[in-house]
Amino acid sequence: MTSDDRCPVVNFDHHSQHHADDPAAAYRELRRTAPVAWTEAHGGYWVLSDYSSVFDAARDDDLFSSARTGDEGLAIVIPPTPMHFHIPIELDPPDFRKFRKVVNLITAPAAVARLEGLIDQYTTWFIDEIIEQGKADFADVIGVPAALTIDWLGLPTNEWKRYATAYHAVIADEPGSPLYRQAVQVDLPYLAAQMNEVIAARRAEPTDDVISLLLEQQVDDRLLTDDEIFGITDLLISGGTGTTASLVSQVLVWLNDHKDVRSQLAADPSRVDRAIEEFLRFFSPTQALARTVTRDVEFHGCPMHEGDRVLVSWSSANRDETAFEKPDEIDIDRWPNRHTAFGIGLHRCAGSHLARKMALSLLTQILERIPDYEIDTSQLQRYPDQGTNVGFRSIPATFTPGTRRLVDAK
Repeated sequence: MTSDDRCPVVNFDHHSQHHADDPAAAYRELRRTAPVAWTEAHGGYWVLSDYSSVFDAARDDDLFSSARTGDEGLAIVIPPTPMHFHIPIELDPPDFRKFRKVVNLITAPAAVARLEGLIDQYTTWFIDEIIEQGKADFADVIGVPAALTIDWLGLPTNEWKRYATAYHAVIADEPGSPLYRQAVQVDLPYLAAQMNEVIAARRAEPTDDVISLLLEQQVDDRLLTDDEIFGITDLLISGGTGTTASLVSQVLVWLNDHKDVRSQLAADPSRVDRAIEEFLRFFSPTQALARTVTRDVEFHGCPMHEGDRVLVSWSSANRDETAFEKPDEIDIDRWPNRHTAFGIGLHRCAGSHLARKMALSLLTQILERIPDYEIDTSQLQRYPDQGTNVGFRSIPATFTPGTRRLVDAK
């Protein structure tokens, strides 16, 4: 498949070092020259980079499928990544809706509200662990989402870092690298076996956790199978260990360079909620996800064919000049803010409410308890691959030491 005169072939690869150096600039050039374009990278795929095409594609599940077509790996990324089948994000309607109703039971606003105390407790504990030292790697502090997710699901909490490292590596490390091989060959199989053991144990003896709750749910008048519960659990881990940490890490680095905004938010924490929406727009923790074309069609003037892969760039849509005024600037009071950071349409991220609460807890406490932090930007370490999830492996910081809040460690 190549493009005809209506749609130029572009030299674009969202997994390349060139892209990782400045993803926003790479997408800005695409929007300027070819907002819908074909690239030959990774076997060939279409790139949607303007708000209009992203919006239309994300709302058309009949034309742009999220489902797997084989056993190649995660269907919603390009190229397919060696991860387990994720439910419901890799399903299309009508099956998608059945399982999304189940997931909504644990991710809807009312369910998330019941977790606020646990979220704040984890945040307090993580900050307590470093606050007396006056220095820390913020990449460890923002382990809150991963630790909370593992605890909430009912998995061994002492394994949270192994989950976070493995799920990050398979998305953000170069295939073939030692960290990638460790994740794919060792950690993910070990963690999958652990998850299956916990599911079996909860079926025999339920407790008060998400996995036990999922075991009680039905689809098509039958209980969920162990494989289906595994697919839902694995998706929740993947989202919980990556996106919120990505967002908060980028925000902390940006606030390090924009201390005037940091001071405003520290002085008035009520502004953090709205600021988070702008940070979501600007940083777009999940940069882009993929779809598969289901039939021959002309889309936004381009000749797409059945089976073509399509990269839907949320991050690029969020910087589209036709949709946002001064899109390359952060305005913490921007409103309304119709960003696409959590996706659009039926497949919009089910964990968005939980992600917001975790980000709010982390940013609020860091601004309150260590407001004068300084990041050594010369020692920042980004993840090598910025194509799907962006963020940092290491964020060394110093600050005025403070006092613990919790008497006992968690």
